[in-house]
Amino acid sequence: MLSLSRREKNVLHHWKNGQSIEFRMKLRATIIWQLTLENQTEHQVAENLDISVKTVKKWRDRYVENRESGLYDHYRSGAPAKFNVQQRCEVIAIACDQPWNYGYSTHTHWNLDILSEAAAHNAQGPVMSRSSVQRTLKRNDLHPQSYEMWLHSKDPRFREKVNDVVSLYLDPPKDAVVISVDEKTGMQALERKMEPQPALPGQPGRYEHEYIRHGTESLIAGFEINTGKVVAQIRPTRKADDLLAFMEKLACAYPDQNVIIIWDNLNIHKDGPSQRWSRFNEKHNNRFSFHYTPIHASWVNQVEIFFAILHKRCLKWSSFHSTAELKKAVLAFIEQWNQEEAHPFNWTFGGYPMQHETKEAA
Repeated sequence: MLSLSRREKNVLHHWKNGQSIEFRMKLRATIIWQLTLENQTEHQVAENLDISVKTVKKWRDRYVENRESGLYDHYRSGAPAKFNVQQRCEVIAIACDQPWNYGYSTHTHWNLDILSEAAAHNAQGPVMSRSSVQRTLKRNDLHPQSYEMWLHSKDPRFREKVNDVVSLYLDPPKDAVVISVDEKTGMQALERKMEPQPALPGQPGRYEHEYIRHGTESLIAGFEINTGKVVAQIRPTRKADDLLAFMEKLACAYPDQNVIIIWDNLNIHKDGPSQRWSRFNEKHNNRFSFHYTPIHASWVNQVEIFFAILHKRCLKWSSFHSTAELKKAVLAFIEQWNQEEAHPFNWTFGGYPMQHETKEAA
């Protein structure tokens, strides 16, 4: 007769009666329990559990030899692999290529059906089934049917311009204020046909998908990187005259300081034939200097972070009955931000070790 310790009894009891224990483990634990603690014979246990005596003896012997670990299944290698590593690598290589290189000129991206067909015609060895192709993709975390937006800057002076802008963030001049300027155009005054509903326990907030358009407004804003204060102007358009009016407002907000402007490469940000900004600067005693982000890299501009906050908290779920109501809401949010929440952003750049390179350049 087997002798069980208190711990072994507790383990068998848990395996035999536990609600989340697999049936096979319940059965094996019950076999040992009835043999040892209920003093039943092998034939009685087999009859009670509707199994063969051979099965009872098998798990009894396994338990005698290895105790609890003997009740687990032994490792099984399974059937030999039908497809070798080289064949699976060929499928991955096809999935990482473009469909038109394999004769699918009308397809912009892979789906599982045409990928399986391409693999059948181009990969060596036995034809891999659709499910085998799918498993190969899954094991390698490969999703050839999925795409996300990507904007690459081809600016030949990318590193130089990023270093210039980020150096202003990391070590702003003591004798000047650094203002990040940009436009948030096309802010829509959308009136939801039903007012948004607040969240309830177990239910998220809801907003109506149908809406009425009441026009758009354009926001031009300047974000002071040292304090987080925002100077803003909202107008129906975003033209050169609108930007010039905003810059006059900015000059009034900082009447006695040198002002460094960081903005993108929009045409109205450049001097052009009119020498717009040279004349503006002369008017204001040449207190302004202008620094440009790389082409297609306006995300380097800190005001974009503020625009994201504004959109999420003021615009995204709102319902406006007019552009005047939209303008009032945005300006109220900016005023509340300036009075209670304004703070510099802990801005980081993940492209390469900016701070280290800036120090070396110095």
